[in-house]
Formats: sequence, structure tokens, C-alpha cells
Amino acid sequence: MLDKFTSFIEEKLAGPMAKLANQRHLRAIRDGIIATLPLIIIGSFFLIIAFPPLPEAWGISVFLKENAATILLPYRMTMYIMSLYATFGIGASLAKTYKLDAVSGGILATIAFLLTFVPVNIPAEAADAAGAVGFVLPMANLGGGGMFVGIVTAIIAVEVYRMTDKSKFKITMPDQVPPAVARSFEALTPTLIVILGMATITYFIGFDWHTAIAKIVSPLVSAADSLPSVLLLVFMITFFWVFGIHGVSIIGSLARPIWLQLLDGNTAALAAGETLPHIGAEPFFQWFIWIGGSGCTIGLAILLAFTAKSQYGSKLGKAIIMPSIFNINEPVIFGVPVVLNPVIMIPFIITPMICATIAWFATTAGLVNPVSVTAPWTLPGPVGAFLATGGDWRAAVLNVVLIIVSVICYYPFVKLYDKNELAKEHANATAE
Repeated sequence: MLDKFTSFIEEKLAGPMAKLANQRHLRAIRDGIIATLPLIIIGSFFLIIAFPPLPEAWGISVFLKENAATILLPYRMTMYIMSLYATFGIGASLAKTYKLDAVSGGILATIAFLLTFVPVNIPAEAADAAGAVGFVLPMANLGGGGMFVGIVTAIIAVEVYRMTDKSKFKITMPDQVPPAVARSFEALTPTLIVILGMATITYFIGFDWHTAIAKIVSPLVSAADSLPSVLLLVFMITFFWVFGIHGVSIIGSLARPIWLQLLDGNTAALAAGETLPHIGAEPFFQWFIWIGGSGCTIGLAILLAFTAKSQYGSKLGKAIIMPSIFNINEPVIFGVPVVLNPVIMIPFIITPMICATIAWFATTAGLVNPVSVTAPWTLPGPVGAFLATGGDWRAAVLNVVLIIVSVICYYPFVKLYDKNELAKEHANATAE
């Protein structure tokens, strides 16, 4: 039965899902967003500095809060406008897949994105209240709220670039001209088309890109920030992993823009001193569900390292325990292996769903702060959870509780697995 089901997955699902993960536009979106992660990680840490997890009466807390507006400026120039950087990355990555100049593709994508904004004119008499004079951009849509607009406009801009290149509708310079200069002239035609086209749609026709696309994706964003959606994503990721398909690579490519929009909503609320509105952002998965890696395999690694009686299980456990502490679980997935293992695949799917449910209700009940910081994923679980929630010590405690839950869930299955390995070793010893 399992063999037939495995064959069905490999023949009917593995191929199409692998093609989906490698589809050039989805891959460009994934690569462009991932390229912004250093900015998101470093930028979000300024939120912790501006709002430190320290007693309010302490002098350092008073000082930091008094200077919060200045401390938050690096955050506002990085994570707060992440869609601007992601758009450039998406355009560059997509252009590269077409064997076009990546820098030109990124620039075209960026100008197309910026041309969806209508600058607001602040008169001189309002300067004291607004802190600016002249035309200013609405910054909020440069962040996660504008991510889907950035994705759409980046694809449009690069497709225009590809069309002009394929049709030879471009200015071609002699071979003697330096390559950088030649590329600049080749980009003149697509640049003209992109600027005129986007300016006409935004400024002369009056189409509001951000409002229109926000209405289209708002049901997706709302649905993603729910427990059923979280459980569905967890199931799909672990289900694909069981059959050797990189679940995070496939599902994450589709979900990450929504995850970032949820995280952006929380960071913006935190910077404004408001209640954090979302739970299901990506750090929620990282620190309360994927402890040790996909499948919440930290419990599996602990059990193998400290309770296994078989030689293979014991040696494997000691080898994988350190990587698991730092959320690297490929040694677990392919060493146990989890892939196509009828015993371990059950807790591999069920354990993170149980942890997700516990963490969701703990956050909903206010026992733990919602996530607002993207901490480096290789941090040990309690440390990452503490940082991701803005320095909430209760999150570290919850992470430890979920590690214990993981151990409990994996325990009977690891005992059975270890018993089977021990039987194999006895059989081999007898045969020799």
C-alpha cells in the first residue's frame, strides 16, 4: 500500500511540484525576496533596541525610548521599505534567467514599481507638522504592503525588456563600444516603454495599483493569518518532505510574500506603539513550529542521542544533535531517514501541527507576544524565540515547552524505530 502511494506521489506530484518550484517567475520572486533577508534581519533588530525588553524605570530604557525615533531610522531605511529592495532583486533575478543584463532588469523593475506611487505635495506652511516640504512618497507602500505590487511591476518591466531584446527593437552599439555603455543604450528602448506605460496608467488614467492589488490579495492575507491556514501549510511542507521533496522550497516560494506582509504589519504596529495584529508571520513558524528544522525534529534528535540502544541510532543521534540545536535537520531527514520511513513520518507530520496549535492559542491568549523580528534561523530555539518576539522571555519558555512536546510525540515512534534497528544489528551479528 505504501509502495503504491509512494509511486503515485513520485509519478504524479513530484514532477509537477518540482517544475512549479523552478518556474522562472516564482524562482525570481523567491530569490528576490530572499536577497532582502539580511536587511530584514538587521533592520528589525533596531525595533528591539528602540523598545528594549527592560524595566521601564531603568535609565537605559528611558534614554532609548526618548530617542526611539532616531534609533528606528535604520529600520525605516531597510525593513520598512523592503519591497523596494525586493523589487530590484526580483527584476535582476528574472532578467538573469532570460540571459539579459541583471542590473538593467533590476533598475527597470524598480522604476516601474516607483511609478505606481503618487507623491504627496506638502506645502511650506505644513512643514512643522509634517517634518518635510515638497513632494514626498507614501512610505508605507514601500514596505510589505507594496510587496505584491512590486512583484507584478517587476515581472511587467522585465517582460518588456525581454520583448524588446527578442524583437531586436533596441539600440545596438558597435562591438568596439565598452560592454557597460552598450548595455545602457540597449536598455533605452525598454526604459522608455516602461516609464511611458507606467506613468500613463498611474498618472493619466489614474489607476491606483496599491488599492486594486490590495483588494485582490487581502483575502489571501487574511486567510493566511489563521490557525487552519497555518496547519495546512505545516502539513503540506512536512508531507512533501516525507517523499524527499523540499517542502519549504515549494510552499515557501508561494507563501513568503504573504508572510512578509504579515510581519511588516506587526513591525509597523510596534514602531507606532500599537497592538501587533498578526500571528502567522514566518518567524512564528521558525521558532514555534520548525524547532530543530522542518518536522520539529529537535525531539527526534534528542531521543536518538540520549535514549537509543542500537549502535546506529546512538551514533546517529550524537552526530545530529548539534546541527539540530541550530535548526539544521537535513542530517536527520536523510540520516534516520525520515524520507519514506513509515514509522517516523507519522510524528514528523503530526508533531509540528500540535506545536503550531499550542503556540497559536498561547499567542492568541496573550501569553506570548506576536513575532515582530526576523532572528537568524540558526540560533538555538529559545534564543531565537526570545528575539523574534521583541525580547519576550515567555516565548523562550514556550519554545522549551514545545521542545518537550516534540520529545513526547516522537518518543513511542523512536522506541519502535530503535527496536527495529537493534533487531537488524542482532540479526547481522548472528549471520556473521
